[in-house]
Amino acid sequence: VCMLCSRECPDWCIYIDSHKETVPAAKEGGRARTRNVLDRFAIDFSLCMYCGICVEVCPFDALWWSPEFEYSEYSIDKLLHEMDKLREWADTVPPPPMLDDGADAPAEVADAIAKSDAALQAAARPAVTAAATGAAAGAAGKAAGGAAKAAPKKAEVHVEGGQVDQEVYDQLIAEGKSERIARSKAKAAWVRKEKARLAAEAPAEAEAVVDAEPVAEAAGVDDAPAEVEEAPAAASGGAAGGATRLADVHVAGGEVDQETYDRLMAEGKGERIARAKAKAAWVRKEKQRIIDEGGA
Repeated sequence: VCMLCSRECPDWCIYIDSHKETVPAAKEGGRARTRNVLDRFAIDFSLCMYCGICVEVCPFDALWWSPEFEYSEYSIDKLLHEMDKLREWADTVPPPPMLDDGADAPAEVADAIAKSDAALQAAARPAVTAAATGAAAGAAGKAAGGAAKAAPKKAEVHVEGGQVDQEVYDQLIAEGKSERIARSKAKAAWVRKEKARLAAEAPAEAEAVVDAEPVAEAAGVDDAPAEVEEAPAAASGGAAGGATRLADVHVAGGEVDQETYDRLMAEGKGERIARAKAKAAWVRKEKQRIIDEGGA
């Protein structure tokens, strides 16, 4: 509600209405603040000459170009588009170009990623601790002569896409999402449910060994802590202290685990996140291969 776009528009085709609200002080004893709240934002496309000045002067990147152009009307009054119509067009705006290699992410994006990672790690600590305890118990049972088979991880379950979770689709449509976005997210939800179902149908005896990696992955943690990795390594190596940990093996990065990459893209993850996690998955698999070959 800075009004810059409306003031700079040479056709005066942008209409903005707002009101002021009082924001209470953030700290006790502080001063209350006032802020403008948007009530109306409309563009009269019968006047707009598509100069793009409003997009250029916006200091908050709140205006974008859309590929929509077929909106002719029989009445000139219908070319005055309010926020609901403009919001529908927002779903058709193409994503911004990718940053150059080595470029720093914007401060807002970096802060949001840091906060999200911190929240995921805090939520994952109890699960990782429980996984470490279960992994140690499983390693002791295997060393004592147990013959239980490992349950399949969610990442190892392959599901053919194409189906749609109707419940998720209907919910997103009811929330006002576009048909394209609703269908994409409904497909990803169906794949997740199908993988969970196939993993749950594994033999009951396979639950004796607890794998810490899928627990950490489900919680959003890229790599399990070193103490979690030590237990499977100790179990495969026999005597404690003589086994090689994954953290002790050095592997040069650069490759991508295609299976992990395809799965994350199918789940709707961003291309950057999918590539980063696929690289980490390839490094883990390569380290495990080196350890297995050394043990053989």
